Amino acid sequence: MQTMTTALVEPTTTVFGVSRTLLYRLLSILGLFTLWQIGGIIPISVAFPTFTDTMRALIEMTFDGRMIVAYADTLKPLIIGVGISAGFGVVLGVSMGLNRKFQWFWEPIFVVLQAAPVAALIPLITFVYGIGMAAKVVAVIILAAPIIVLNAYKAVRNASPTLIQMCHSFQGTRLQQIWKVIIPNASPVIFAGLRLGVAAGFIGVILAELLITPTGVGDLITYHRSVAEYAEMYAAIFSIIVFSAVTVGLLEVAEIKFFRPEKKKSRS
Repeated sequence: MQTMTTALVEPTTTVFGVSRTLLYRLLSILGLFTLWQIGGIIPISVAFPTFTDTMRALIEMTFDGRMIVAYADTLKPLIIGVGISAGFGVVLGVSMGLNRKFQWFWEPIFVVLQAAPVAALIPLITFVYGIGMAAKVVAVIILAAPIIVLNAYKAVRNASPTLIQMCHSFQGTRLQQIWKVIIPNASPVIFAGLRLGVAAGFIGVILAELLITPTGVGDLITYHRSVAEYAEMYAAIFSIIVFSAVTVGLLEVAEIKFFRPEKKKSRS
């Protein structure tokens, strides 16, 4: 009976041995690139290159070292900013979830930071921190930290009351409730906040490179736009979009594997 059920289900979940979900994603990407190519051939604008010209420029920029040097500059403030945001953000978010006084003091600050237009704060950041590495790190933190803090806070605040009561009924101390019940129960949402914080960090570092100091990938975008080398400009934009999407995708895979096994079963 189990073999018959499997045989009946397989045709609906796979096409030519490929997952239906994966096939739809590949077709979506292929359709996007096709429309991009057609739009460049027409052209819809003199500043809109074809997909093939953009890929050619991307390959050239990669092999001549420009793209590698740019990413070396871009990843420094990104890693530092996300690392700082993750470190103090999780601790502060958990503290807000466990203590009302912490919540009352810090929650309005991070809600305002999350809603604030970061581009409008860039002049203030440059006035305080200059145009060096510190300003770019602060820009990343301003975008990444609110997401990480608020997700950690909500995760702890919405931890299962049933599990907490069970721990209390077994005479567990407050410290045991936190380390053995609340934190493990909240960890999936906390990790999801970290993943979203990394995605916001990419936005922050590119904004900083475009508006503060033209370095890294932001410098490639700005320079090639100024000299009307649009294929190279789009190649830089395409590369950072793909890089950030792959990074966030890998974090999502790690999240499902280690914290949300039920989602893995539902996808299979």
